[in-house]
Amino acid sequence: MGMISFIKEAGQKLFGNKPEIAAAVAEPSNQEKAAAANTAAADAIGTYIQAQGLSTDGLTISFNGADQIVTVAGAVADMETREKIVVCCGNVHGVAGVADEMTCPEVPECTYHTVVSGDTLSAVAKKVYGNANLYPQIFEANKPMLSSPDKIYPGQVLRIPAQA
Repeated sequence: MGMISFIKEAGQKLFGNKPEIAAAVAEPSNQEKAAAANTAAADAIGTYIQAQGLSTDGLTISFNGADQIVTVAGAVADMETREKIVVCCGNVHGVAGVADEMTCPEVPECTYHTVVSGDTLSAVAKKVYGNANLYPQIFEANKPMLSSPDKIYPGQVLRIPAQA
């Protein structure tokens, strides 16, 4: 899939609870501290992916704090899992992009939508599918990151699956 851009100021604040990561990511001048912070950030992102019920078995996750890019490589079972992992990695505060180097069986790829103020899942479904009543497809495609169809926020990136 390549590189997917995200809004680095939006998303889960995984690094805020670990000031040493946030500091090293913000100012990577000390290479040793930056390397340790990048490893800790990659571990935090991996833990977050697993907390969403997605497997990280066989994946390598790395974080480059200087560029604010997460790189994910390895084989996954299907396209849905691949896309959800990309969204998990990207919807982390401080991540500007995800380099997707994962492989999986070929199926139709999804698209992505960045939520803007005033968006609802129905409005997004109307825009991409031509039918607002298809919003449950978008909701299901973004579970468990979305707990409710009404809980989306500007800057969040949603996975939009190919229409069934």
